[in-house]
Amino acid sequence: MFVTHTLKPIYDKNSKVLILGSIPSTKSREVGFYYGHPRNKFWTTLKTIYKTENLDTIQDKIKFLKENHIALFDVIKSCEINSSSDSSIKNVVVNDLTPLLENSQIKAIFTTGSKAYNLYQKYLYKETNIKAIPLPSTSPANAKKGIEEILIKSYSIIKEYTDR
Repeated sequence: MFVTHTLKPIYDKNSKVLILGSIPSTKSREVGFYYGHPRNKFWTTLKTIYKTENLDTIQDKIKFLKENHIALFDVIKSCEINSSSDSSIKNVVVNDLTPLLENSQIKAIFTTGSKAYNLYQKYLYKETNIKAIPLPSTSPANAKKGIEEILIKSYSIIKEYTDR
């Protein structure tokens, strides 16, 4: 199926880090916000790291991101994809990160999952000249044993950059 990215990037002039996924999942497109699958561990991981409780609504999440100087977007603008399977992605067109980078203070870029990292490296690194730091996928498909602990340990680096 051909999919076009419909979510706006979340950022403001104070954003210090950018977290990039590949493209919103079927469930995220359905709910109209990033990491929208109830079993995706993205928001619970950030809640744990930042010791916050209230990330129940989209507005709560946007407020949290901006308060913590985190920008959120995806690498892919459009592609062919089967369901939400990153491994099926082909015929990629990438998003233009220029407006986001020019209107923020982004000093670090993190990617969620190997597909986002590989596509960033292939298409966007030469444009941004900011090295991406790959993080494990928070997708429900990533069901490795002990994934919660792995995610918290890996994603904690984001807080180091936003606390600077």
